Amino acid sequence: MTSKLLWLRLSPPQILALGFGGIIIIGTMLLMLPLANTTGESMSFIDALFTATSATCVTGLVVVDTGTYFSPFGQVVIMLLIQVGGLGFMTMATLFALVFKRRISLKDRLVLQEAMNQSSMEGIVRLIRRVLLYSLVIETCGALLLTFRWAFDMPFGQALYYGIFHAVTMFNNAGFDLFGGFRSLTGYVYDPLVNFVVMFLIVSGGIGFIVMADLVDYRKTRKLSLHTKVVLSMTGALILIGAAVIFIFEFTNPKTLGSLNWGGKILGSFFQSVTPRTAGANTLDIGGLRQATQFFIVILMFIGASPGSTGGGIKTTTFTMMIAAVIAMMRGKDDIVLFRYRLVQERILKALTITLLALLLVITVAMILSTTENASFLSILFEATSAFGTVGLSMGLTPQLSLFGKLLISITMFAGRLGPLTLAYALGPKKGKELYRHPEGKMIIG
Repeated sequence: MTSKLLWLRLSPPQILALGFGGIIIIGTMLLMLPLANTTGESMSFIDALFTATSATCVTGLVVVDTGTYFSPFGQVVIMLLIQVGGLGFMTMATLFALVFKRRISLKDRLVLQEAMNQSSMEGIVRLIRRVLLYSLVIETCGALLLTFRWAFDMPFGQALYYGIFHAVTMFNNAGFDLFGGFRSLTGYVYDPLVNFVVMFLIVSGGIGFIVMADLVDYRKTRKLSLHTKVVLSMTGALILIGAAVIFIFEFTNPKTLGSLNWGGKILGSFFQSVTPRTAGANTLDIGGLRQATQFFIVILMFIGASPGSTGGGIKTTTFTMMIAAVIAMMRGKDDIVLFRYRLVQERILKALTITLLALLLVITVAMILSTTENASFLSILFEATSAFGTVGLSMGLTPQLSLFGKLLISITMFAGRLGPLTLAYALGPKKGKELYRHPEGKMIIG
């Protein structure tokens, strides 16, 4: 009875924060078990907490090598944490409710609305059903294709296990891999099947389930929502621009594209343009990239994926609104218009708030880490942005982090997965109605 009253009193953002926190604690306890690793000894609490947070927040930053340090039990725990964290614990709770034919209450629907970043509760349970179906279909197809490819390199049982693990981690935009030596997918830079399957999984998980549903319904409706048009156009633009920038900057770099043939250069450029959008896998040596490329990837990681997806960052729609607002202001327009639709001021203010909160978080974390960690500022900024965007790419700093650094990056990953605005709502007082408005004031800007 007490737990039910507490559930009713908590706001949806608070429930989401506590839910993800609870999953992280459970994951930490499981990863600390001696049977979770190959050494037979208990993993330290801070390393287990960092790994559980990274998995639940679908990030992929690791302090130990996943493929060699963890036993199959530990790897399966990580995979399950990624799946629950990627789809959201409320989505998984809804799955059990649907299986056992339990009623989904109004409060449950409110939390699902917040978790999926929806403007209303209408059709939210139907959307969750589609989320689960799309995830199962896409992950299964990805696992089968990867299994087929890796069966040529390893025993079929291992290839199947690798196929399932990497399909789950890539669709949920986490950066964990089992190839050992912190190599990620660098051994498959020339492999078109692995590259295209992984990029498809990453993009599918990153565009958001609302967009997936809209695309599936297109054959019936013959129209796409404004949200879908913005997500698809900005996603495509960022991938193309990112690939072009990486190709140009790294073309002659012997540590990355310089030593590859034309096919490898093109595949490597596109793959490394897709993965900063919160995925974390890499076929190029991130530490070997030129500083200009590394900073450009910081920008891509900050933007991140799209709303209602498995990814982090400020989101493509937020970035699009900010760009559209700047263009409208420069052209002297009062309205901000996208695809012949006018955006309401409330959405613009929300986009501005999210961007500023995210920027403040990344800058603060980078400044603090620059005083506690012995590393270059660019690698620290890269690490902080990767944690906030739940990306998982690293210039090699993660295993060298101090105890305080691991805690701070863990908090940053948690904040990035929830979203800065949702976390602010969870920590702040409940919103109440404004009883009065202050008189309008004027300030000089610019």
